[in-house]
Amino acid sequence: MSETPRHTVHRPALIVLVSVLAVAALALGWWQWERFSSASGTAQNLGYAMQWPLFAGFALFAYFRFVRLEREAEDDDRAPAGDTADRSAGSRDTAAAAGSGAPADRGPAAGLTGALSGRRRTAAARQPREIPAGFLPERPRAARDADPVLAEYNSYLARLNAAGDQAGTEARDSERSAG
Repeated sequence: MSETPRHTVHRPALIVLVSVLAVAALALGWWQWERFSSASGTAQNLGYAMQWPLFAGFALFAYFRFVRLEREAEDDDRAPAGDTADRSAGSRDTAAAAGSGAPADRGPAAGLTGALSGRRRTAAARQPREIPAGFLPERPRAARDADPVLAEYNSYLARLNAAGDQAGTEARDSERSAG
């Protein structure tokens, strides 16, 4: 089977945004370096001078990562279902053979291991899965006391509530009939 040529979608607005962000961050880094070099410069200016180029690099990294993830999603959508399943099964087997500790069977860690190592996940792996029993801690339960005084007080409150509901209903009915 011959491979189809990759069709990369270029987004001019995104490229302009990333370029402006990178240039602005580098300009701010240069400005901070100039401030550090002046007579009133401090170590804080030096820290900022080193920090701004990192921001510029991150903007570029984020753009290229976005393009790569988008391309991989398109490739997954174009690939036949059997082809994707075969590749993911092979990558699970090789990960287990390499001694990475990833289980070769499908389990909660299999999808996580594939996601962390940058492997593509199959369509079935993208579907939400049920949380295994015993994975999460149990919810705390309220303590039930067999205190007779507390039980009597609670029944008293329940009677007051029931009486208040009846009185409220009668008051509302009388207001409706008076009008």
